[in-house]
Amino acid sequence: MNSVVVVLVCAVVLLAGYVAYGRWVANKWGIDKNALTPAVRMENGKDFSPSSCFSVFAHQFSSICGAGPVTGTIVAMMFGWLPVVLWVLVGGIFFGAVHDFGALYASIKNNGKSLGQLIEKYIGKTGRRLFLLFCWLFCIIVIAAFTSMVAGTFTAVMTNGALDTAKSYAGGAAGSISIVLTVAAVLFGWANRKFGLAGVKQYLLAFVLIAISFAIGCAVPIYLDQNAWFAIIMVYLFLASTLPIQALKQPRDFLTVILMFIMIACAFVGIFVLGANGQATITAPMLVDSATMDALAAKGNYLFPVLFVSVACGALSGFHSLVSSNTSSKQLSNESHARPVGYGAMILESFVAILAIVFAGVMYSDMNTAGTGALNNGAASTPFQIFAAGIARGMTLMGFDQTFATVFMTMCVAGLALTSLDAVARIARTSFQELLYNTNDALASAQEVQTGARKIFTNTYVATVLTLVLGLALAFGGYLNIWPLFGASNQLLGGMTMITLAVFCKCTGRKGWMLYVPVAFLLVCTFTSLAMSIAGCVSALSAGVTFTVLATKGLQLVFAILIVILGIIVAYNCLKELFTKKAGSIPDEEPEWTELGRENVAKAAAENNSQTAGPTTPATTAE
Repeated sequence: MNSVVVVLVCAVVLLAGYVAYGRWVANKWGIDKNALTPAVRMENGKDFSPSSCFSVFAHQFSSICGAGPVTGTIVAMMFGWLPVVLWVLVGGIFFGAVHDFGALYASIKNNGKSLGQLIEKYIGKTGRRLFLLFCWLFCIIVIAAFTSMVAGTFTAVMTNGALDTAKSYAGGAAGSISIVLTVAAVLFGWANRKFGLAGVKQYLLAFVLIAISFAIGCAVPIYLDQNAWFAIIMVYLFLASTLPIQALKQPRDFLTVILMFIMIACAFVGIFVLGANGQATITAPMLVDSATMDALAAKGNYLFPVLFVSVACGALSGFHSLVSSNTSSKQLSNESHARPVGYGAMILESFVAILAIVFAGVMYSDMNTAGTGALNNGAASTPFQIFAAGIARGMTLMGFDQTFATVFMTMCVAGLALTSLDAVARIARTSFQELLYNTNDALASAQEVQTGARKIFTNTYVATVLTLVLGLALAFGGYLNIWPLFGASNQLLGGMTMITLAVFCKCTGRKGWMLYVPVAFLLVCTFTSLAMSIAGCVSALSAGVTFTVLATKGLQLVFAILIVILGIIVAYNCLKELFTKKAGSIPDEEPEWTELGRENVAKAAAENNSQTAGPTTPATTAE
């Protein structure tokens, strides 16, 4: 099969899905472009920070487009590339994009409430606490998996006990670029705020800083072992989680998304260049034969549910709902931006997943097909490295220097995971804090007075350190051991989000029937996968308990059991409310229902001379 044809057909299908189905869903639920968003009326200079449509899109896309669309799709190609392509297209348009847009939409209609706070409003306080505990455990798994991937990409290669600079240069240079780019992001954010940069000036500065970062990184590569990179990544995540979002996270997302756009452009053009040179044939099997399928099943790799939990971020990812409701909803300056940010970012991520499938298929003939994941030259390869090598091959044919192309792509794919990592670290911290807060107000929770142990654990720095330490402990098991658990818990989170959105639609009088099929499919799929993960861990522990087995399979077993229990309880409570709530019983929140909302509404009213005092607090609320 010619990869050019696959890419073009998939691009047309995804674009049609965004234009047609995305617009239909948005119109069904209702978009009010004249309404004041939470970011505008509750701006506090920390979490609520109104930004342009592109800035919020950059944050959303760079946060959600992590390791999933590359790693998950390439891993799932064990069944053949066609099932993966079909799931990405169907899942992306009808599952994932609706899920992401829905979480963003429900949050902006409820004063920027996170998903956990939405669950308390529509499901109950117990459901909220259990869900937040689930989210926190899930985020720890994501931190572990993605940290392992990034560190593995940057880690220096040793040959016969000595540094192999030839094999280590791309990773070392990419690691160096990542560090310099982080410093550049802080400067970029400061310059934007100080001088009010926008438009051409803003983009020009961004390109200059990116160019400087690459120049320094390529000239001064950093060669470190995995543990050293673990430590550096943890320091970065600590800063990204604790600093105000506009100080580091927001500007770094802006710079990173520019790199991602360049990467996507290079990949897209590269496919055509490879085609023109007769190198665009997908040599991977479209469907594996029955003997291969039986061999996979013997190892526990069944088409259902493994395909649907492996391909997470490319088709549907529960993690995206946390980004949509925890951070993006607090930056949206106009409701009309919700569709391009929520639905559009997911569609573009699905296209990245298609590119990953295509390039892995093209590189298949160069791979050791015995299932070791190693290239013929003997260098161990992660899905990231396979993807990077494929695009770099196209860039080389386009006239780029091969070394630069390899470094550029290594940096880009590592950036995919890093931007998800810093987002999930921040979300994990806030989820842990929300777990211990009593209030359900998205803004007042951070201002709530705490005492005793609650005061200690809701401290931003303590909550961050506790989260990162647990994530680091799990990371030593390696991403391949963690990925099945990540995939299943991720899709379970997606299922619980879909149920919550269905309850939200029913309670507010909106149509939510388009969510019912995804809910049913995801719950069956994820609980099946988690049960298989638990059985696998128990089998490994039964075969013999060593420190390594206990530290990997034992810890994974604990997480899997906790996630299953929490998932069942939360799903049960959500489904019960879905069938018992009365349609239209709970309206959208008004700005007067928050402290800062009342203050800002009163201020705006006074400035407009429409009244002499702010509006009074409503007698009843939706809490």
